[in-house]
This record gives sequence, structure tokens and C-alpha cells, in this order.
Amino acid sequence: MDKNFQEEEFIKFTPPLYKQRYQFIKDLVGKYKPKKVADLGCADCTLLWMLKFCSCIEVLAGLDICASVMREKMHRLSPLPVDYLQPSERSLTVTLHHGSVAHKDPCMLGFDLVTCMELIEHLEESELQKFPEVVFGFMAPSIVVISTPNSEFNRLLPGVTLFRHPDHKFEWNRMQFQNWALKTAGHYGYSVEFTGVGHPPTGMENVGFCTQIGVFVRKYPRISEFSQSEKPTEAVYKTVFKAVYPSLKDEKYLQNAVVSEVIFTSQMIKQNLLDCLMSEHEEYDDDPTERKPKFQPSMNCFSEDLGKLVVGKSTEPFVNGNVVYIPLTTIFSFPKVNQLCGTLEKLRKLIAGKVMLSSDGSAVMFNTEHENE
Repeated sequence: MDKNFQEEEFIKFTPPLYKQRYQFIKDLVGKYKPKKVADLGCADCTLLWMLKFCSCIEVLAGLDICASVMREKMHRLSPLPVDYLQPSERSLTVTLHHGSVAHKDPCMLGFDLVTCMELIEHLEESELQKFPEVVFGFMAPSIVVISTPNSEFNRLLPGVTLFRHPDHKFEWNRMQFQNWALKTAGHYGYSVEFTGVGHPPTGMENVGFCTQIGVFVRKYPRISEFSQSEKPTEAVYKTVFKAVYPSLKDEKYLQNAVVSEVIFTSQMIKQNLLDCLMSEHEEYDDDPTERKPKFQPSMNCFSEDLGKLVVGKSTEPFVNGNVVYIPLTTIFSFPKVNQLCGTLEKLRKLIAGKVMLSSDGSAVMFNTEHENE
């Protein structure tokens, strides 16, 4: 929750301690590949911003008791222009909620990973008592990560007399945190492993990490959903931000991407075709009887990229009068188009009405009447 601790004024952590905590979460995401991640006590949304670049994540949610802190930096979670120009194959929704971790809200159900970085030490005693039931009992994600200051490290921090931050309600030593964590894990069916970030100076290893971390993993899948009486019927959090990123899973963005790729590919094929025609025209200019009535493409007529295609008789682009015909089967042979569409029929459906097609819908058409003007 706190990014800049007082200890950084006296002990130089490289990278900074908050970055080590965030990197720990990123490594965990890389290992377990969660699709839905919630950050409780998200503050300025830095961790959420980092996680939005993790390709496995499709849903990100943040919760904080201070809405103004979230609003200061939440714009960083909005899609960028490039996200619209080049939509991702995955879907991504980012939502920020204003509320307390001591309250249950159905919007926080169904998450794979829940992070609570430097949060619990800010909770009042009454909130801390409700916290386990909300997170482990109600939300019950597959994995919960909790980090909190290790008070044993405080004696190495000049200037720290009681707590590292004026808003801290307590700071636990390793034994206190582990006792609380083991009791909580046992009660809700989780296992827990302890680690941390922020190594102590050489010779002071006995104090442990500056930040202690507990990684809780649910032992068994949920065997039943909440009963109606247990599940809240009304939302208690207020949504302050929501962004839905453009995705190729959305038909609108997929169509735009396919049309753009088809036009680009067709233009490339057309240009190679016309270049070959011009070359053959010059080659047989002195002997008109040798001119071919119809262009028959050969592999040496194409660029290196086009040459990778296996151009069969049924997929030959050709010119008829002032019109170039490029069969959809040829276009579909290109890896990018194939990857986007999956089937030839879907390709035809996505570009219908967006690209000029032959009467039978089997080829893309280009008029070359003004090509050389």
C-alpha cells in the first residue's frame, strides 16, 4: 500500500523495496497464469498498471478505501491509441472499486489471485478481525498473497521509533505474522508458505526480510456456491473506474483487423502481379505472338514473402481487362490472415461489404484502369 517507506532514506534497496514487491507478484502471475486478479488496497494502481501487461490476465480489479488516491492515477489503466490500432487477442477489463476490505461485495467473487500488499497493517482491529472471512471465506480465490512489514527489521532503520508509517495500526514480527497466517489458513482450507523481499545487510540475516510475505494456496476447489442467505444481494462498493480494452474476441475489432490485413495483403499481391505483367510485356514487346493472353503467375513473379506461398492452379491471381482478381484462397494462405479468421468462410463473412468481391464471392477485385496515371 505504501510505496516510499522511510527505510529507503537510510538503507538502499536495489531495486527499491516497492518494486521488489511488485516483481514478486509478477513472478507469481507468470508461474500460475491467473485470468482474474484483484488487488486489495490498490492505492495509486501501480501494481494493476504493471499487471495489465501480463497476457494471461483478462480481468483486473482494484479496491481501496481512499477513492481520491485511485482517481489521481487511474487514467494509466485506460486503453492507449495503439490498443485500438492493434487490438490484442485477449480480452481485458479493468475496474476500480471504492470500499473497505471489511465488507463483502459480490463483485469480488470468482478471482484466481488476490493480492494484499502492505495492507493489513493499516486496518483497525475490528477490520482485521473481519478481513479473513471476507478474503478467505467469502472471496475464496485460489491464491492470496499478503505482505506486511517485518518489525524485527525496524531496528536497522534509523529514525523508526515505533512504526514505519504514521497510519500503521500495528507491525508484526515474523512469529506474530506466521501465527496469524497459519491459523487463518487452517480455518479456511489453505496452505501457506512464507518468504519476503528486502534482504538484510550482511551479518544481520537473523532479522529476516524487510517485507515479509505469505502465499496462501487453497487446498480444495469450492464444492458449492454460496447459499442465498450467505451471498450479499446488494453491492456495497462504489465503482469509480472501468475500462474495457479492445480485443479481437470482439467481432467489431476482429472485422477491422481482418479487413485491414486483407487490403494490405491484396495490395501486395496485386503489385507483384502487375510488376510481373509489365516485365513480360517488355520481354515480348518485339514479338506480340509470344504474349500470353492471360497472366499465369509463377513463383519467381513474387517477392520473397509471397514466394513462401504454395500457389496452386485454383489460387492464381489474374488480370481480366482492367480488373485484378485475387482469390480468397490465396489471401487466406497468408499466416496472419489465417490466424485471424481460422476458416475461409469466416474470412468471406468478415470482409463482405467492406472489400470489393467478385460476384461469386471467391476473389477480391481491384480496378487498375487508373493504376499508372
